[in-house]
Amino acid sequence: MRMPEWAMAGLTGLAGGLVVARDRGAPRARALMTRRGTEPWGPAVWTGVRAFPDRRREWLCAPVAALLALLGESVLPLFAGAVAVPLAKRWIERRERRREREEAARAVTALCGAVTGELRAGREPGQALLVAARDARALGAAEPAVLAAARFGGDVPAALLQASTGPGRDGLAGMAACWRVAVNGGAGLGAGLARLESALRGERRRREELRAQLAGAWSTVAVLALLPVLGLGLGAALGAEPLRVLLHSPGGLVCLATGGLLEAVGLFWASRIVRAGEAA
Repeated sequence: MRMPEWAMAGLTGLAGGLVVARDRGAPRARALMTRRGTEPWGPAVWTGVRAFPDRRREWLCAPVAALLALLGESVLPLFAGAVAVPLAKRWIERRERRREREEAARAVTALCGAVTGELRAGREPGQALLVAARDARALGAAEPAVLAAARFGGDVPAALLQASTGPGRDGLAGMAACWRVAVNGGAGLGAGLARLESALRGERRRREELRAQLAGAWSTVAVLALLPVLGLGLGAALGAEPLRVLLHSPGGLVCLATGGLLEAVGLFWASRIVRAGEAA
C-alpha cells in the first residue's frame, strides 16, 4: 500500500472516530471510564482534550484540506477548506449558544428553588433573593440591577423582567410575575416560586427526553455526512485512486460537483427534519 493509500485509510479511521464522538452518549461513557479522579488517557493528554473546545476548532478544516490537496495534487480541496471554515464556525457558535441557553435555564430553575428555600427559612423576599443569587448565574448581565433593586427596595419584578430577555432566562419572567402578585395581592411568594420551579423542571425533563429520543436521528445524520469519506478511504485501500479520478478528470469533476450538491441538500433536509422534531 502506497503512502496516499495509508493517508486515506487514516482519514477513514478519523471519520469513524468522529461518528463515535458525535454520539450523545460519549460523555457518559467517558465519565464511566474515569475512576477516582484518574484520567483514562493520562492527565496531560486529557487536559489538552478538555481545553481544546475553547480554541478555534473551525480551523481544523484547513489542515484536512491541505492534506487532501497534497494527496490529490489539486488546489480544489483548498478552496473547499476555505468555504468550510466559516460554515464550521457558524455551526460551532450555534452549539455554544445552545449550551449557554441550557445552562442559563438550569441556573434559573436553581435560583427559584434557592429563593423558595430561603423564604421558608423565614427571610424577607429581598433578602432571600440576595442570599440565593450569591452562587447563581441565572441573572446574567442584569444581575447588578436585580440585586440593587432587592437590596434597596426597588422594583424587583421590573428588574427580573428585564433580565428575562437574556437567552435561556425565560423563567425569570414567571418569577417576576410571582413577585408582583405577591407584593400587590398579598399572595404567598414561596408557594408561587415552588410551583414555578416544578414547571421549569418538568419542561427541562421533557426537553431532555426529546433530545434522547432524537439522538439516534442525529447519529444517522452524522453517518450520512461521513459516508463519502468512508467511500474515498475504501477506494484508496483498493488502489482505485479516487482523488485522482475526482480531481483530474472531467467525469470525476462532474461527479464531485453533483455529489457535493446532493450531500449538502441531504444534510440540510435531514437536519431540518430533526430540528423540526426538537422544536415541536
